[in-house]
This record gives sequence, structure tokens and C-alpha cells, in this order.
Amino acid sequence: MPNLKVKPQGTSGRVVSVTPQSAGWTYVGFELWKLRPGETAAEKTGEREVCLVLVSGRAKVLGGGEDFGEIGERMSPFEGAPYAVYMPAGAEWSVEATTELELAVCSAPGTGGKLPARLIAPGTNPQITRGTGTNTRYVTNILPETDPADSLLVVEVITPGGHTSSYPPHKHDTDNLPHESLLEETYYHRLNPPQGFGFQRVYTDDRSLDEAMVVEDGDVTLVPRGYHPVAATHGYDLYYLNVMAGPKRTWKFYNAPEHEWLVKA
Repeated sequence: MPNLKVKPQGTSGRVVSVTPQSAGWTYVGFELWKLRPGETAAEKTGEREVCLVLVSGRAKVLGGGEDFGEIGERMSPFEGAPYAVYMPAGAEWSVEATTELELAVCSAPGTGGKLPARLIAPGTNPQITRGTGTNTRYVTNILPETDPADSLLVVEVITPGGHTSSYPPHKHDTDNLPHESLLEETYYHRLNPPQGFGFQRVYTDDRSLDEAMVVEDGDVTLVPRGYHPVAATHGYDLYYLNVMAGPKRTWKFYNAPEHEWLVKA
């Protein structure tokens, strides 16, 4: 099995590239670009749909026959909601940074639909609070199942220092609807302040997969199957951007039975 943690390579250009081939799975792709003012990133979507997420910074965005102009407002993923742009399969896109830019390119198979390219502005899906006590975290859906797309689900989460997230441990690795959906998933992690670290465990009931990872600023983790809780250490807030996709575009998860009492307490 491929390494479940992918570290950024370099400091500019495409610094992370996760493909179905490199991950050893079928659906999810993830790239992270770091661009200086005036630098560009451009690709064809081919048979995949794409969600461009401006993690931080501003940029001019073209694609799918549309000119979205200059978008973006936050200079840190810990400051407000993101701008994003949806691109269907069969489109071309280009992004020109107008400030220091961190651009996530989230992708999954297109299904031949005729969805148009569109802007996803901050506030399209308001931030929600999930959990209680030290399991509280703040969730912003970017491309949820209630919004049009073929395969992609995209969401970002901020977990305060000392809190847990993706917890109680849950999984979505079995095609057993309406009880559970099969979804591959990536996590793109950022820390505030950036010298911090957090932890993520990916494990199955039979422990045939059981990997605990230290996550640092800029790391990407892969969840091919199993439970995948996250913990932010004291003093360091943890941001992550999730990309999910599978054979059916719905998020139905299954909690680890031994920890189910946490949501009933």
C-alpha cells in the first residue's frame, strides 16, 4: 500500500500531487499549488471534474468558457470562508496569482453530465459547528452532496488546539447504502502557528491497516479505508481540506461501535 502521508515537495509550483494511480485507488485526486504574484497554473480536466479551492490568496480565474475575474479574500485558511470554482469534465482552466496563492485542485471522475463551470463564493454554505466540548470543530461545506456535481465532495474543517475531529472514529469504506457509502478521502493539513503538529490515525476493525501519523503544516494524508480520527495539539489550531469521492455521491458514515457512546452521552 502507498504511504498514507504525502509531504509537499518544494516551495513553489505544484508541490503536492495525489492521483488515483499514486494512491492505489479509483476516484480521488488532489494537487496543491503555491504560486507567487504573476505565476500561473493551468490544466485540462479531461474525464474528471475539478473544484479549485483558493486556500489562501487572490487570483484571476478562467475556465469552462467563463472569466471569473479576480477572486479570493482571505490570506490564511484560518480567516473566513474560501472562494472556490467548479469545473466540469472536458473543460480547461487557468489561474493567475495576484498575491501569494495557495491553490487546491480537487478532482474526481466526471460522469458525462452537462454542469456548467460556476463560482462558489464564501457564504454559499455557511459555517456550522459540529460536536461539543473538546470535540467541537467548525465545518464549511464547499461542495456538499446537496450542491450539483458528478462525484466530488469537498469540505474544510477547523479544529481548535486541544480538540479532536473526525471523531468519534467513523468510516465510509463499504458500499452499503443507505447505511454507509464507499468514499476515498484525502486530508490537506495546515497548522496555526505553522510550527505545530497534530495526529491522525487510520485503522480498520481487524487492524490489517493501523497507521498513526504525526501531521505537520502542509502534509496530505490518505484514507483508503477504515476509521480516521484527528487530534489537534494544545496551542495549535488545525485546518484540513477534505476531498471525497466514490461510486455514489453521498456521505453516509459508520461510527466505531465501541465509541458510539460518545455521541449518545
